[in-house]
Amino acid sequence: MEETQQPKAHLEEMRSIVRMRRRGMYIYALPNLFTSMNLLLGYLSILFSVDGKFTKAAWAILLASVFDTLDGRVARLTNTTSKFGLEYDSLCDLVSFGLAPSLLVYYAALKPFGRLGMAGAVIFALCGALRLARFNVMASALPKSYFQGLPIPMASMTLSTAIFFSHELNLSIDHSAFILSLTVALALLMVSTLRFPSFKDVHLRQRRNFTVIALSFALVFALISWFELVAFLLFLSYICLSILFDLWRARGKWKSPTT
Repeated sequence: MEETQQPKAHLEEMRSIVRMRRRGMYIYALPNLFTSMNLLLGYLSILFSVDGKFTKAAWAILLASVFDTLDGRVARLTNTTSKFGLEYDSLCDLVSFGLAPSLLVYYAALKPFGRLGMAGAVIFALCGALRLARFNVMASALPKSYFQGLPIPMASMTLSTAIFFSHELNLSIDHSAFILSLTVALALLMVSTLRFPSFKDVHLRQRRNFTVIALSFALVFALISWFELVAFLLFLSYICLSILFDLWRARGKWKSPTT
């Protein structure tokens, strides 16, 4: 009896391997095309940073974040989500939002610090990799309304727009203690357990108050007119307000057992 069961088990195992290989031969082209553009722009950002073209490197990171947003939306709209796409997206994000911004901030501002500046850039890339790994493991267990830890695209966009902000105000970022502190702070926020709103539960089809719509139009107009100044302040405000709200929520939980 056992001898007859072993060949059947072996045959079923071989069939499952064949099925997995056949599935691996096919990937969805459209969402992975956007993901590939994300990787390409991250690679271009690295080349621009090495050549000293810091503004172009920052723009490449921002455009990469646009394609990073589109690939997930396109996959959900076309019902082409896959495990392959998730893993491929994480690898591309590590290049575009981990390595590229760390090299950008190192060559643009942290290189004069020597080993301290190199450590700050490496910490940002390392924490970004840890953030992506934790997200892949815990994505299905967490609610869609918030992120645990600062998302790596948001951290990289904050660093990129800080370059724009400094250039627009003619502020020297070479050997800047503020940029070094900002880099380390963003790195630590990525691996923290603080909650950051994802706004995935916001539906544009719902009715909104006129004041909310007016403020949204004013914000869009300000971004178009003074992007170099407003974008960094907007990202920084999002991070600071998210931290304050999460600490306030935690404060209420700490008080409730005593009361």
